[in-house]
Order: sequence, then C-alpha cells, then structure tokens
Amino acid sequence: MSFKPDEITLMAYVYGELEGEEKEKVEEYLSTHEDARAEIENLQTLRKMMGSVKDKEVIAPPIFVGDNKPSFNWNSPYLKTILSIAASLLLIILVGKATNTQINYSGGELKISFGEVVKPKETTQQVASLTPEQVQQMINASVSQNNSAIQANWQASQQALDASIKKNLMANSGKIDKLVHEASNASKDQIQQYVAGLQSENAKLVKDYFQLTSTDQKKYIEDLLVDFAKYMQQQRTSDMQVVQSRLNSLEKNTSVFKQETEQILSSIITNGGNATTSKEARNNY
Repeated sequence: MSFKPDEITLMAYVYGELEGEEKEKVEEYLSTHEDARAEIENLQTLRKMMGSVKDKEVIAPPIFVGDNKPSFNWNSPYLKTILSIAASLLLIILVGKATNTQINYSGGELKISFGEVVKPKETTQQVASLTPEQVQQMINASVSQNNSAIQANWQASQQALDASIKKNLMANSGKIDKLVHEASNASKDQIQQYVAGLQSENAKLVKDYFQLTSTDQKKYIEDLLVDFAKYMQQQRTSDMQVVQSRLNSLEKNTSVFKQETEQILSSIITNGGNATTSKEARNNY
C-alpha cells in the first residue's frame, strides 16, 4: 500500500516538526510527486515572507472609568477595526493553507488565486509575487491608518471625560462645603465622647485578645505534654522489646553452648574408654 501524507502531516513537515521515519516517508513521497513538492515549496516561501515581516507598535486603546460601574464597550469603532483586521488575516492564512493560495502583484494590481494554477500552452512572462518590502509597506499603511483612528477616538473620549469630571465637581461642591461646615461646628464635648468611645472599644479588644491568647497557649501546653507522655510510653515499650530480644538471644546462645559442652565431654569420655581397652589388650598379648 503506497504512502500518501495528509494535509496535517505536510504542514508539520513545512514547519519542521517531523523527525525520523515519518520525515523520511514524506521526503520520499515528495521526491516522486512533483505537484506536492511544488506546493510545499510555495508554502515554505510564503512562510519565509511572513517571518520576515517586522512587528509594528500599536497604540493600546484607553479604558475610561465614569460615574457608573466600569464596563468594556465591545462596540467601539477602534476595537471593531482591530478585530476585523485580525479575523481577515486569520481567514486568509487558513484559506491559503487549504486551497494553495497564489498571490501576485503586477501592473499596480493585486491578484489572489486559489487551487492549482493552470499553465497556458504559450510561453508567458511569469508574474512577480509580492516581495517582503511590499507586504511590510501594506501592513505599515494599515497600522498607521488604524492608529490615527484610535488617536481621534481617544481625544474625543478624553474631552468627554474632562467635561463629565467638571460637571460632577460643580454638582458636589455644595455637599462638600456643607460637610466641612458641620465638622467645624462639632463641640469639644462631642470630640471627647468620640475619643472615649474609641479608647473603651480598643481596651475591650486588647482584653479579648489576651484572654484568647492565654487559652490558646494553655491548650498548646496540654497537647505538648500529652504528646510527650505518648512518646515516653512508646520509647519504654520499644526499649522493653529490645531487652526482651537480647535476653531471648542470650538464653538461646547459653543453650547452644551447653549442648556443645555436653557433646565435647561425651566425646572425650568415649575416646578415653576406648584407649584404656586397647592398652589392656596389648598387654595380654
């Protein structure tokens, strides 16, 4: 069965994401299929052109806070412009990958074609494609126009915000003057009562804090003593187990030593008796 890579595999090969046996299969397929190899070369050329395009600084849209709850206006003109440009670029890239897009610029005209290009029978002059400099100029012009629109909207919003602030200050100036007048008319007794109330409340808070701290410390000491008692009991049990194990080992060694001594004495007695009998037999002979 012949190997034919799908579109995802070919795009991974273009971006250098294939390795090993899979990469060798794709290269072997491209070496025998000129149409697929030409398509891959076009995609690589387009990728190099897009990679050579430099970033352009874009002025961030300002966010204003009014009298009401702050909200983000998704229907603002500059945001719609940015989203439309991003959506258009994304759509062009996706369609270009799927339909083998061809972009040509000649005679002051920009031509975009999809699918395989049918070569005419007669020899014609090849139309030059867009250069990286031309693409950069187009992007710079679009970004400059977008920045101008954002700057104009920002100035209009700034003027509206300044007018709103001035209006609110004028409306609230009477209330502020009234509050300052009432505060200046406060008597000395009222101030002393307020300070005394603060002192009583602070004293109560300090007392409650010390009581709570004392209770927590007492509970902590009790828990610490309980844990220490448990530790001592556990250590005593462990020591008793070690001592019992040593006693059992000593008793076992004593029993073994006793058996070995009895065996040695029995062997000596047996060998001594056999030596006496042999000596008597030699004397009688």
